[in-house]
Amino acid sequence: MRAILFAGGLAAVFSLFGTRLAIGWFTRHGYGQPIRDDGPTTHHVKQGTPTMGGLVVLLSAIAAYLVARLVTGTAPSASAWLLMLLFLGCGIVGFLDDFIKVYTQHNQGLTSRAKMAGQTVVAVGFGVLATQLFADERGVRPASLHLSTTQDWGIKLPLVVVLVLIWFIVTATSNAANLTDGADGLLAGTSAMVFGAYVVVNIWQNNQLCGSVRANVVESKCYEVRDPLDLAVFSAAIAAACVGFLWWNAKPARIIMGDVGSLAIGGALAGLAIMSRTELLMVVIAGLFVIETVCVLLQMSWFKITRRVTGTGRRIFRIAPIHHHFEHAGWDEVTVVIRFWIVAGISVAAGLGIFYAAWLA
Repeated sequence: MRAILFAGGLAAVFSLFGTRLAIGWFTRHGYGQPIRDDGPTTHHVKQGTPTMGGLVVLLSAIAAYLVARLVTGTAPSASAWLLMLLFLGCGIVGFLDDFIKVYTQHNQGLTSRAKMAGQTVVAVGFGVLATQLFADERGVRPASLHLSTTQDWGIKLPLVVVLVLIWFIVTATSNAANLTDGADGLLAGTSAMVFGAYVVVNIWQNNQLCGSVRANVVESKCYEVRDPLDLAVFSAAIAAACVGFLWWNAKPARIIMGDVGSLAIGGALAGLAIMSRTELLMVVIAGLFVIETVCVLLQMSWFKITRRVTGTGRRIFRIAPIHHHFEHAGWDEVTVVIRFWIVAGISVAAGLGIFYAAWLA
């Protein structure tokens, strides 16, 4: 528990002061954010706002986690190293995308194929390592060959199927976080809640770990998870780093997270869900990410269908992602963000409620 407190506290401090330094450095070097032309007109004033602030979130969380482990005298676990691989790997893909945008001063970075290729390499590499290596003394590896809600269920899946599922979860979650990052403070505030929820989930799993003294009382309720407490430490570091960043990212944002932050956050969330055996539960906990993604898919699908049938593409929403739709409808950006935070909080509460109810059952 000391490591969780150390990691959270240090990450908040590193992010709070590190972001302030990053604002000055990025401003001096002209690393400003290009704004999409078809977005809300109120966003045009953000043209040139320093971007790639997600680098601070990424580095603050990792540094705080490693220092917390050093202070408490414990080495990072295999699960933490794998989570760091996803966090850094997806962040590197996002950094390349951001750097191309600021270098060319155009809102187009990596091509969709190049971005997907980078995410695929990271996701498959993580999947192979997590499912095939690093078994602990109980024989539990970081990732399971089953699909899970709060526990493994169903038949044991072939490795190829598991790797495809891991690829889908990582790419879908990282892109969902990227879609959510479109209003000042929206992604940072939502991520703080979601990763905070995983701190609770992982602590509970550690207290009811299969083979522990507590779990032996009711063995059927225990959790087959490798290193849940270490995952809680890393989750706390990411949540706190998002809070520190939010100080500067709240409207009017002094700095924008960029793809380096959003893809890294989504990748880390996917890794937590996979290694804590809560892949399907994550759909509820990160419900806002799901809503944003589904709305984009509906918008694209309906446009293509109507263009093919009538010759003129039609839209369900004024613009996607859906938070921009409400801005076009006249909502102030702060109103959109606060109300979407409420939706995110409800999703987190519902996910934790399901998690606890499943244990009681």
